[in-house]
Amino acid sequence: MSKLKKTPIFSEYVKWGAKTIDFGGWDLPVQYAGIKHEHEVTRTKAGLFDVSHMGEIVVKGRKSTAFLQQMVTNDVAALSPKQVQYTFMCYEDGGTVDDLLIYKLDIDHYLLVVNASNLDKDLAWLHQHNTYKEEDVMIKDESAQYALLALQGPKAERILQSITDSNLQEIRFFTFDDAVSITSIQAKAIVSRTGYTGEDGFEIYIDQASGPALWNLILEVGKSEGIEPVGLGARDTLRFEANLPLYGQELSENISPVEAGLQFAVKVNKPMSFIGKEALSAQITNGASRKIVGIEMIDRGIPRHEYAVFINDDEIGYVTSGTQSPTLKKNIGRAIVREEFTAIGTELAIQVRKRRLRAVVVPTPFYIRDK
Repeated sequence: MSKLKKTPIFSEYVKWGAKTIDFGGWDLPVQYAGIKHEHEVTRTKAGLFDVSHMGEIVVKGRKSTAFLQQMVTNDVAALSPKQVQYTFMCYEDGGTVDDLLIYKLDIDHYLLVVNASNLDKDLAWLHQHNTYKEEDVMIKDESAQYALLALQGPKAERILQSITDSNLQEIRFFTFDDAVSITSIQAKAIVSRTGYTGEDGFEIYIDQASGPALWNLILEVGKSEGIEPVGLGARDTLRFEANLPLYGQELSENISPVEAGLQFAVKVNKPMSFIGKEALSAQITNGASRKIVGIEMIDRGIPRHEYAVFINDDEIGYVTSGTQSPTLKKNIGRAIVREEFTAIGTELAIQVRKRRLRAVVVPTPFYIRDK
C-alpha cells in the first residue's frame, strides 16, 4: 500500500483534531468539529480550508495563448493580466478531461489550477497536444511550490484585511493580486476572489514553507469573528448547495460541460478551434440528449451518487451527487437524465437500495447567498 501524500499544512490541522481520510492518495481532513457545524460556520461566519493538494501548472511562452485556445473551451484571449477564468479541457467527443481555473499572471504567462486527482492526466494531455517548440510554449508542474488556503464566508474579507495592507475590495470576483504582503510573513501571496462554497471569499497561494504560518495566523486573527477550520465533508455540501460541479460526478469523461449545464464557459464561436468543439457545438445547436437537473426527495431518503433514476419502469439516468442539505434541511440531489424528463415539477423515482422513492425536479442552485 502506497504512503499517502500530505500537504504542508498537515501537522497544523492535526493539532485541531482533524479526522483525516484517503482522498485520491492524499491524507486530508474530512472534518474537525463536524460536517454540519462547519457548513454552518462557513455560511454565517468564516471557514478556512486547506486545499494545497490542488495542482498548479504553469504555461508560458509567446505561443502560450494560442496553445491554450486550442486546449480549452473558454476564450483565453479575452483574459487580461490579473483575471481568472473557469474553463474545461475536453475530449473530441465532448467528454471532460478536467475543469480548471486559468490565472493570467502576465502576457503569455498563465497558471492553470487543476483537480489534484487529474494532475498527471492533465499534464500528459497538455504535453501530448503541444506541437510548439519549448521556447514558444513551456509547460511545467509547479504544484510542489504552493500551499493553497481557501478563506470563505461572509466575514472572510474582514479577517484577511486585518493582516494585509492591500485593499481587498479592489480584488473583484474572478480577479487577483499576485503580490499581496501578509503581516509577519516574508513571502508574497497570490490572492484571488474565488472559491468553491457559494460564499464570498478568497483563495490564497503562497510558497509551501510559509503555508503553516499563514494557516495559524488566519485562525488566530479570525478567532473573534468565529472562524474555524473546515474539512472536505462540508466543502462538498457547500459546493453542492451552490450548484458547483465536482469532477467525477457532475463532470467526467462521459459527461460534457453542456450536459452539466455549464455552457457559459464553452465559447464555440471564439476565433480558434479547440478539442471537442464539433461535439459541443452539436450539443448546443441540437440540444443535448441528456441534462443534469436538481431533484428534491418527496419520500424519505437521500439520493446518492450513481443511484438509478426511473420514470415508471424506464431507467432514464442516475444521480450524480446527493445529500441532506444542512442549510435547507431537505434531502436533495443532482441527476443526469434524458432531456425529455428535465422540466421543473417532473416526478421521478430514485432506486434507493431495494426501494424506489419519489422525487421531483426542482430549480437550481439550491442556495444563493445574500449580496
